[in-house]
Amino acid sequence: MKRVAFIPARGGSKGIKNKNICMVNGEPLLFYAITAAKYSNVDEVWVSTDSSSIKSVAKSLGAKVIDRPSEISNDKSPSEEALIHFVENVDFDVVVFMQATSPLLQPDHINDGLEMLKEYDSVLSCYREHWLPRWSDDGYPINFDSFLDRGMRQDHGSVWVENGAFYISTKNNILDVGQRVSGKVGFYEMKPQESVQIDNPSDIDFVEKLL
Repeated sequence: MKRVAFIPARGGSKGIKNKNICMVNGEPLLFYAITAAKYSNVDEVWVSTDSSSIKSVAKSLGAKVIDRPSEISNDKSPSEEALIHFVENVDFDVVVFMQATSPLLQPDHINDGLEMLKEYDSVLSCYREHWLPRWSDDGYPINFDSFLDRGMRQDHGSVWVENGAFYISTKNNILDVGQRVSGKVGFYEMKPQESVQIDNPSDIDFVEKLL
C-alpha cells in the first residue's frame, strides 16, 4: 500500500506575504510540514503549488512537486480543488493531506493517524475545547439565552475542534465523494499548543517560542 503526503501551498497569501515560505525560526514555513512528512511512515511527499519560488524550496527540501493549474489557484479556490487535481494525477492508495501552516505537527502524529485509518474511513486532527460563552459583534449571546439558564461551563462538556494539521483518507474515498474526509471519521487528538496555525505575524512570534 502506497502512502503519500500532500501539501497544498499556493503562492498568493493575504495576511503574510509569501506565507508558505516565510521564515520561521530560521527555516521556510514549508520546511516543517515537509520534514514531519519525510520522517513519518509515508512513502512520498508532494507539494502542490502555482509558485516557482515555492516549487524551488519544496524540491530543495526533498519533496516532489505537482504544478497547480492557474484556474484553481486564485484567492477563492478551495484546497479541495487542488486535492482532487492531485488525486487524479498521482498514483497512491492513502493520502495524508497536510497544511503548511501547522509547523508544530510531528511525525508521530502522522503515524498515529495512519494507524487509526485501520479502524476508520478517514481521520482528521483535532483538539478538545471546553464550552465557553460566545457573543456576536453586535452584543448578543450566540450559544446561550441568558445568564440565568446557561449553567456552569463544565455542564456543557467539550467538543472536538478541527485544527487543520492533517486529514487522512484513501484515494478511492476521495474520488467517490470529492472531499478530504468521508464515511466513519476518526478524531486524532493533539494538544491545543500543538495546533497553532500560522495566519498572522503574531502567530510566527508565538510559534518561534515553542520550536
